[in-house]
Amino acid sequence: MAWLVARGQTGQWGSEPFSARPAQAERTRDWAGAGGLWFAVAPGGADAGALVLGGAHDYVPPPERPELYVQVLLTAAAFRGRGVGARLIDHAVAEAEAQGAEQLRVDCWAGVPELPAAYEQLGFTRTGAFDVNGWPGAILARPLQPS
Repeated sequence: MAWLVARGQTGQWGSEPFSARPAQAERTRDWAGAGGLWFAVAPGGADAGALVLGGAHDYVPPPERPELYVQVLLTAAAFRGRGVGARLIDHAVAEAEAQGAEQLRVDCWAGVPELPAAYEQLGFTRTGAFDVNGWPGAILARPLQPS
């Protein structure tokens, strides 16, 4: 969160840490308990990133084919630009294909062009857009080869 604030991107998730907001803290506990939370851990044990997989959020259209949804993808600021997000997406693809999904979908804040573009570099294509109370988002999908 501090990295986003330092970049002036408070429109994405605000300026207050999730841990200081009861609703967001509960949401984080739900992610941890739902079985789709994965961590990228660097040599030496440092947390490099996190991924939450599950069903689509209620503010995006339902899927037209079987999918797994990337609910959250985070890279620790110290590990940005080192391929952590790409490795977590590779893990998401493997999980989705093992489950027989035909696509991996994700949404992201569209307040800066770099964020949707980063997903496009990982093989996703924009399939839609949405606005939740002034929060602009992009929906992206990546076709898969289910096992």
